[in-house]
Amino acid sequence: MKIYPKEYESTSLSYTIRSAVEADAHSLSKLRLQIDGETEFLDREKGEGYIDEQEFKQLIEDDTRSDRNIFLVAEVNEKIVGFSRCEGNTLKRSSHKVEFGVCVLKEYWGYGIGKNFLKESCQWADANGIKKIALYVLETNEKAIDLYKRFGFEVEGVLRNDKFLSDGNYYNTIVMGRVKEGE
Repeated sequence: MKIYPKEYESTSLSYTIRSAVEADAHSLSKLRLQIDGETEFLDREKGEGYIDEQEFKQLIEDDTRSDRNIFLVAEVNEKIVGFSRCEGNTLKRSSHKVEFGVCVLKEYWGYGIGKNFLKESCQWADANGIKKIALYVLETNEKAIDLYKRFGFEVEGVLRNDKFLSDGNYYNTIVMGRVKEGE
């Protein structure tokens, strides 16, 4: 599914959040690889689970056609600096929910890009009959956890010793969900 592009202004940065298009595939492949090497908040180390340009093209095409998926990018001066996805499925028992994931280049943290990805995703979900958004977040990512709580997400569980990081320690993954009540 697609959304209309929206312009955002931060203290010293202007950016656009829009739906991903096929022409973004090459940039997204390189961007994901770079972001995976910048933080341990994500599931992958740099190079793991690599998605090439063709695979991104297929993801974008599938997400654009689906009424249960949305693929967004953030663009600064025609450069993609982050992306988010909500991915649902066609199984009837799970068709009411999607999983949210987000990543932003470290250089662009602190400008509200992640917050606005989440805002756009929640608005899209609410407007399209999605009752639940689920996500997973590393216990050490306190800023993200606080942001999710501000958007109505609640802790639903803890996956104990779920991630093994470069410091040689195991960390928990927090399972969070936002349920739209009523209707």
